[in-house]
Amino acid sequence: MWALDPDRIHLNHGSFGATPVPVLEAQRRLVDRMEAAPNRFMINELPELLARSRTITASFVGADPAGLVFVTNASAGIAAVLRSMEPRFSPGDEIVTQAHDYNAVRQMLHHLAGRQELVVRVAAIPFLIDSPRAATDALLAEVTDRTRLVVLDHITSPSGLILPVAEIIAELEPEIPVLVDGAHGPGQVLLDLETLGASWYAGNLHKWVCAPKGAGFLYTRSDRRDFTVPTVISHGWNADVPEGSTRYRQLFDWTGTDDFTAWLVVPEAIAAIERAHEGGWPGVMAHNHQMVLTGRDLVADALGVDSPVPDEMLGSMAPLRLPGRDLPDPGGDLSPLMFELLEAGFETLISIWPSWPSELLRLSAHLHNSRDDYTALANALVRRPAMR
Repeated sequence: MWALDPDRIHLNHGSFGATPVPVLEAQRRLVDRMEAAPNRFMINELPELLARSRTITASFVGADPAGLVFVTNASAGIAAVLRSMEPRFSPGDEIVTQAHDYNAVRQMLHHLAGRQELVVRVAAIPFLIDSPRAATDALLAEVTDRTRLVVLDHITSPSGLILPVAEIIAELEPEIPVLVDGAHGPGQVLLDLETLGASWYAGNLHKWVCAPKGAGFLYTRSDRRDFTVPTVISHGWNADVPEGSTRYRQLFDWTGTDDFTAWLVVPEAIAAIERAHEGGWPGVMAHNHQMVLTGRDLVADALGVDSPVPDEMLGSMAPLRLPGRDLPDPGGDLSPLMFELLEAGFETLISIWPSWPSELLRLSAHLHNSRDDYTALANALVRRPAMR
């Protein structure tokens, strides 16, 4: 089912995903179709293909199709929202994020804040956390009467925590708009974006849904669509809006010539993963959750460390803080140990987080993983003298 190299141990699905062979084959057929008649494909066929993919994707994430547009990844969706919010900010306004956020998104916020004299407030959500409520309390403590936007991770990238987004959104919306960074949400947890109620939700489809790289989406609540625009303004700004479409969709559906096939085969990815487990998508999510807990416990027992977070706050990823090493700060945000393991055949993520000398191993699990993968990693780590 997978194109993964069987001679390597793949334990970092959370970073780049992995696309099933049937989905890659479907994409290849679309690429061939596009290249055989580019004009016909782009002008006549693309709108209908996009509509099909949008409808199926929206159903999968519990969204109104009118509010869902495709983007290349969650970061692109977040950038579009920040661009759209720029005219609504004044000097001294505040944006709230949290300490487990994705570095690239944090840099977007700092870039915006520097241009518009805004303040970025960072909620100190603890890592050694005992309940979801602790995360809610930490974030709400940073909200003031100057808060104009909250950027909230659904599942944090460095630590893999599922944050209580529904609880936080209910406390803030609609007075304070919430932008959810859902890079890891789709396919890792069940989604119902209409019920969730955030102003925006930006998600990746190349990770847990296993679509090709370049497949992501931005969902915008109905009352925010009239001013939400992509980072690239193209023909949709003044084009006629076809019956059944909207200016919002016209703007996002075409920002220039691109390879749209990653977006178009999202339905094939959703179906391929659903078929791969007798329990469908709920079964996939339950399987991945249990597999990553099993793998975490194997590695933790081998290294003599404890899990820093409760199981209820984990989905298909689990963090472990590795034993301390008496080494000089290597700089950067990735541990040298990760590159050593890469050379040894292990695809892992070990970040320096939140700062040296803390090395954080983030394990992932999907249907291509087995208990043996984590046992192999545990043995490799134990064999290293610095880890004993």
